Amino acid sequence: MSTQVHANLTAEQVRTISDDLDEPEWLLQTRLDALDALDELDMPSVIRTPGRDWTNLDELDYETIVDPLDRAQEKDRIEAEGVDVLEWSEALAEHGDLIEDRFGSVVDPQRDYLTALSTALFSAGTVIYVPEGTDAEDVKIRTRMHSQSLFNYTLVIAEKSSSVTILERQTTGAETDGKQYYSGIVEVDAAENAHVQYGALQNLTEEAYNFSVKRGHAEQYATVNWIEGNIGSRLTKSSVETRLLGDSSESKIVGAFFGHNDQHFDIASRVWHEGEHTTADLVTRGALDDEARSVYEGVQDVGTDAWDTSSYQRENTLMLSDESEADASPKLIINNHDTEASHSATVGQVDQQDLFYMASRGVDEERATNMLVEGFFVPVMEEVAVDELREDLDELVVERLQQ
Repeated sequence: MSTQVHANLTAEQVRTISDDLDEPEWLLQTRLDALDALDELDMPSVIRTPGRDWTNLDELDYETIVDPLDRAQEKDRIEAEGVDVLEWSEALAEHGDLIEDRFGSVVDPQRDYLTALSTALFSAGTVIYVPEGTDAEDVKIRTRMHSQSLFNYTLVIAEKSSSVTILERQTTGAETDGKQYYSGIVEVDAAENAHVQYGALQNLTEEAYNFSVKRGHAEQYATVNWIEGNIGSRLTKSSVETRLLGDSSESKIVGAFFGHNDQHFDIASRVWHEGEHTTADLVTRGALDDEARSVYEGVQDVGTDAWDTSSYQRENTLMLSDESEADASPKLIINNHDTEASHSATVGQVDQQDLFYMASRGVDEERATNMLVEGFFVPVMEEVAVDELREDLDELVVERLQQ
């Protein structure tokens, strides 16, 4: 790595964070192990072609913006009946053994440099525990970042035959001088016949760099659905992933983004089919204006024992400027013949015939373009099953069109 933020980090800083959160020894050791591993770990993988990385994660001067002990934030947690939505210290006191068993079981704490950095330094933590047989909606987590850097961690444990809908938002509060860095790790563990729907809406300041990993494990008959909207940040590197471990498990990953100015979105959607009779659907739509750039990677990996699998992937990007740029790399990895799978990716501009038709009906070009962009997002909005998230995302799209 060309940039070594950990040169300025110490074990004493990590111990301070852990002590402030009243953590047990096993968790402190997990943090220290992640800190020690930074010397050997690479940045998260990016798509490369000869002579070019599609996303450059080394360009950010992490040393100047990562301050592990400056973690000012506001966090609101709204519970639903029957569900525990707990801040980190409280969760460790009430569910310590369960957290020890599940922490890091879905997302490897040392999977790459930025994940290990987040493991060592996270100070904003939430545990959502859904007991067996519970059916809950409207769990909400709102994080407003007031510091130069903030590391967030969320663990969702859905027990057998439970159901929960979660809505998370990240925004920026007090302005800081220069760039900011936000990191968020989400682990979802869905037991047999559990149903988890996790929606996230990121609207950080455009001076912020955003790194996130959302990953779920679905056991037999379980469902893990993701909805992710990215509007803010200067650079976002996001991975949304599900392992379909159990037979007849399912996952849907829905994504939307809208970039302008020089924003850069690197979005990955990945599903691993490991059980039989599993189903996955990956749907992403985005729009780019000015000099904005997007990179999309979609992976559907069907294992040798994943018989009778259905897996579909669609990614569409709308270009609103000749200076914007979009790349897509959809991938199918099929290891058995009993599979129904497809993938597609398109990049295009606003249809000139549509603009001409609307002009003939007295609609000026700007208003017509805005209407067509809103219409472009309709198919993905229809996939968003959480009403509040769909309405908020639609509102942000309209606001972006008016800027």
